[in-house]
Amino acid sequence: MDVADLNPEDGQMRFLPADNRTPVILVTGLDRPTSRRIGDALTSDPGTVQVHHDLSGVGDGRVIRTLTWRESDGRRREVVTVIELAHGCVSCTLREDLLPLLRRLHRRSSVRRIVLTLDPILEPERIAWSIEHVVVDDEPDTPAAPAALDVRVESTIVSVAEELWLHHATGDLGLCEVLPVPPDDERTLAQVAVGQVAFADALVVVGSDPAARDAWESARLMAVLKRLSPRAPMMFELPERPLTPLLVEQLVAAIPPSSRRGRIDGPHDPLLVDQPSLDPDCGVTWMEFHTDRPLHPGRLHDAIDSLLDGVVCARGRLWVATQPDEALWLESAGGGLRVAPGGRWLAAMDDDELARVSPERRALGALRWDDTFGDRHSSLVVLVHRGDPDEIDEALRAACLNEVELAAGQDFWDTLDDPFGRFHADPCDDVDVEAPMVDAPAADRRSGNGRTEDHHDDR
Repeated sequence: MDVADLNPEDGQMRFLPADNRTPVILVTGLDRPTSRRIGDALTSDPGTVQVHHDLSGVGDGRVIRTLTWRESDGRRREVVTVIELAHGCVSCTLREDLLPLLRRLHRRSSVRRIVLTLDPILEPERIAWSIEHVVVDDEPDTPAAPAALDVRVESTIVSVAEELWLHHATGDLGLCEVLPVPPDDERTLAQVAVGQVAFADALVVVGSDPAARDAWESARLMAVLKRLSPRAPMMFELPERPLTPLLVEQLVAAIPPSSRRGRIDGPHDPLLVDQPSLDPDCGVTWMEFHTDRPLHPGRLHDAIDSLLDGVVCARGRLWVATQPDEALWLESAGGGLRVAPGGRWLAAMDDDELARVSPERRALGALRWDDTFGDRHSSLVVLVHRGDPDEIDEALRAACLNEVELAAGQDFWDTLDDPFGRFHADPCDDVDVEAPMVDAPAADRRSGNGRTEDHHDDR
């Protein structure tokens, strides 16, 4: 049986082969109890299995996996398994347990849907990337392949605490200061909070006590959420209106077909996806910065401070004068920022490399092609909530090469001191760890507290 799909480019219906993979819903948020309530609400259907890995005991070397489902007669069943940490690494343990489990659940005729209720320290983007790319090759009578052969990410639901989320997303607390994480996990709370919402297909906002609610702060939070995840339908859980299975299923049904649904964006993809509003609201606005001039590495380093004050997040591509072949990828959340390799410019590629580039990227490159510099450029988007967009723009404009420097050419540019080197993080630290590969997911490209993640390569 085929399914109809609306082509967004011409509005015509296309008929695609039916996708027989088992749908997976990712449920996440910084608050474990709320995520579990959402997961439990989705598991009221007898055809749904909920999978949860509790990592609160990771410091003791164990992970607790819970499978929950309902029998056809409505009885709730639960199976709890204690998993010893493989290699002392959380991501390795989940890779060795979660991905094979997804493939096994797909083969059960009684399972029509899987809900992954994620521990807060597991970022949904990394889980989606692992499902799509990590090969599972030790399942008997099953061909070696990524779990995506059998399952697909249907949606990601993220819970947001009305009172705390914006404070977390704009601060500089380390994740280890709030949640039990492995000692080498140096991500910030802001990274996780912003990353969850930016990847969301639907949001559940957990309301505060009406008597203590600040109307202005609530309005600012809504303005931020609608710009970070513009197409995500939103539901409020209030003390007088708790979550019910019907409400959560209605939220899932309201997710538009064109939502992210596990899609991983790359450094050269559009920076403002889903057409968020560019109009200011409660002081919250997206600002855009574009230039076809290379950036002076020293002045860019100074300008970075403007992205760490009054800003929720920033992301984008940089053309730094001292690095003509490769774009740099900038990503920030709250008070932490990272600049890392972002892939080669089209103008620096040979024919074999160009043949592997998507037609979409080649088309975009052609639209901005310069006879001298090719597709090189800088593009940043910054979500401002208290900062001054004009001051940020002024600081970034000042980082561009001036007329004299531009005319001096690449030989002169190569003599400039480059504080970025292979990569850079702010606040500045002594860092000697090689940056992750650029084809890793954004979750692997980020760092917290100005340091790189020490993670196991899932590829």
